[in-house]
Amino acid sequence: MGSSRLPGFYKMKMAERLRRLAEQLELSRDELEGLGESATLPLPNADAMIENAVGVLGLPVGMGLNFLINGEDVLVPMAVEEPSVIAAVSLAAKIAREGAGFTADADEPRMIGQVQVTELSNPEIAQAAILREKDLILATANALHPAMKARGGGAKDLEVRLIPVGTETHAIVHLIVDTQDAMGANLINTMCEGVAPLIERVSGGRVRLRILSNLADLRLARASCRIPFEALADFGFSGAEVAHGIAEASRFADADPYRACTHNKGVMNGVDAVALATGNDWRAIEAGAHAYCARNGRYQPLTRWWVQDGALHGSIEMPIQVGTVGGAVKANPLIPVLLRMMGNPGAQKLAGIMAAVGLAQNMAALRALGTVGIQKGHMALHARNLAVSAGAKGSAVEEVARALIAAGEIKLHRAQEILAKLAAARGPSAEAT
Repeated sequence: MGSSRLPGFYKMKMAERLRRLAEQLELSRDELEGLGESATLPLPNADAMIENAVGVLGLPVGMGLNFLINGEDVLVPMAVEEPSVIAAVSLAAKIAREGAGFTADADEPRMIGQVQVTELSNPEIAQAAILREKDLILATANALHPAMKARGGGAKDLEVRLIPVGTETHAIVHLIVDTQDAMGANLINTMCEGVAPLIERVSGGRVRLRILSNLADLRLARASCRIPFEALADFGFSGAEVAHGIAEASRFADADPYRACTHNKGVMNGVDAVALATGNDWRAIEAGAHAYCARNGRYQPLTRWWVQDGALHGSIEMPIQVGTVGGAVKANPLIPVLLRMMGNPGAQKLAGIMAAVGLAQNMAALRALGTVGIQKGHMALHARNLAVSAGAKGSAVEEVARALIAAGEIKLHRAQEILAKLAAARGPSAEAT
């Protein structure tokens, strides 16, 4: 693929960026056009994906640059509407390169399907009976997806938990399924429904819910980095000052759930953007991540930062349930192109990349918060959005944005006033472009 370092990429015109990517990644003309101005989900595809479809809604897709993960350069497509996210994560990745980038890994893609068994006269006996028939239940589940089993995936294990629910004790059967490169929701739900009659017969109870769990704590992804102090110096602060500020912010998040929630939102800015760009269920990832944060009885941060031996160290661990085949990957013709830009990772590798992006996004936020504040970079990009909203086009966008920042009043009505003055100064025959 070449390097993920693309200096000056943000200064290029859109067409020039696309040409640069085409050269770097050897994209075909059709693939390149799929990323251009006319790129959208075809209406027939949209109609087949959801009910009552009336159209499609676009989101900007940008590239997270500078990522070095496990010694490999990775370009990361991100779909997000929030200003500064991609700029911030690209800068953080560039800084992390000074310490050899990120290391990342992910567990095998094992997911949990739950079968709830109620109305048990003796829950302990029912639990033992279900476990005795473990092999038969797994075989029944795998018979529903023989191709997945043949590829090395499928139902691998079974657990039974006894849970007090009101005045009853329910047996909750966990079907552990290796989903390979699929996210696996439909696969797991089919298996849970398929084994339900057998579980009822064996347990003597009544099955209620049969569905996957989005707390994918058997499918964790991790990333870490080590950044020397000298790479962090900025804003008039020494690298050591920046590093200690990030570490202090990390301790604050660990101590206070109000801060931890916002801390984790910053992580998910990156993770969700990659999930959207790769056709994955960001809502499932969000649910699993926040549930995982509360696994110890209190809400905690997904990342940890600390200072040791003249460097800033960071780590992240979180459940990431993603796929690179099936579902929206096939339904949206742009998704395969974006995955190819990443080097066509499998599900495990994609999860590791997303963990690294989450860690980088968090570092970028804490670096700004601990020094000049989050608004400096954010508001510069927000000013460009307001300029566009006011009607500015072409070069006028940057002129209006610069004027807004200089005035210290980044508001829509102010952008409209500035644009009107620019148009008046150029005369009635000139366009505000």
